[in-house]
Amino acid sequence: MPMRPALAAARPAALPAFSLAHLTLLSTAPAALIDIATAAGYQHVGLRLLPSAPGGMAWPLMDDPVALREVQARLRDSGVTVFDLEIVRLSADFNASAYLRFFETGAALGAQAVLVGADDTDAARCAASYAALCEAAARFGLRPNIEFMPWTAVRNIRDAARLIRDAGTPANSGLLIDALHFARSDSHVAEVAEVPRGWLHYAQVCDAPAAIPTTVDGLIHTAREERQLPGEGGIALTPLLAALPADLPLSVEIPHPARAAAMGEAEWAREALRTSQRAVQVARDAGAAGLPRSR
Repeated sequence: MPMRPALAAARPAALPAFSLAHLTLLSTAPAALIDIATAAGYQHVGLRLLPSAPGGMAWPLMDDPVALREVQARLRDSGVTVFDLEIVRLSADFNASAYLRFFETGAALGAQAVLVGADDTDAARCAASYAALCEAAARFGLRPNIEFMPWTAVRNIRDAARLIRDAGTPANSGLLIDALHFARSDSHVAEVAEVPRGWLHYAQVCDAPAAIPTTVDGLIHTAREERQLPGEGGIALTPLLAALPADLPLSVEIPHPARAAAMGEAEWAREALRTSQRAVQVARDAGAAGLPRSR
C-alpha cells in the first residue's frame, strides 16, 4: 500500500502562506506536484490547466475526470489546498462563457484565484472582457487576477490598475505582482502602496539576473526557463516584499528546468521555498514596518 504524504507543514511564525506555482515544475503532473509541495512544507499549490500560449504545456483536469478525482484525493489527504489556476488570456476574441468547465473545475478543487494575462491592445474591449470574466468567475468563488507582463498589452502596474478601474472594479477583481515582471517593467515600489488592499490576493516571488533582456523572446525565455532562487540574482526583493502586506500569500514561481532536473524536483521545490522564506524574513528584519505598504 503506497504511503501517503505527510500533512502540509504549518508556516513559520510571522511569515505568509506559500504556494508552489505549477510553472516551477511544469512537467510534474498535478497529483505529484501536491505530494512534492506537501513534503517541502508549502500550504498551497497552483495548477496550470490551460497553456500560456498555443501548444504550451498544461494539465487540463476539466477534460480528465480520473486525474481530477486523484488530485481531489491528494488534496484531502495532504492538507494542501489549491490557491490559483492558470491561465486565462484576454484576447481580441475572448468569450467568458468558453471557460465554464474551467471555472467548474476550479470550484471542484477549492481554488481561490485565477491568473489572467491581457493580450488585447484595444483597451476598451479588454476591460469589457475582464469585467465579463470577473462576472462569470464570481459564481464559482474565483477571483481573476490581472498579471502585468512587459510583453503583453498590460505592461506594468499602472496598466493593470487602469484595466481594473476601466472594467468597473468588479468585487472579485485582483492585481497580481510577479517580482520578475515588476523588475522588468516600468513599475516602482512606491506604486505598490497605491494598490487598494482588496485587489491584492497574492503575489509571486523569484529572482533573476540583473541584466534585463532587450528582446521579447529574451524576456519570455527568462520568465519560463531561467529564473533564479531569491538572493541569487539582481532583483531588489527586499523593498518589494516590504511594500506588500505582511500576510499576503506568496506563490513561489521559479522555473529553471535544467537546475530542477540536476537537483531533483523535490529538492528544487524545497530550496525554492527555503530561499523565498528567507527573503521574506530579510524584508521583515530590514525594518519592513517602516516602509510603504499597500493600503
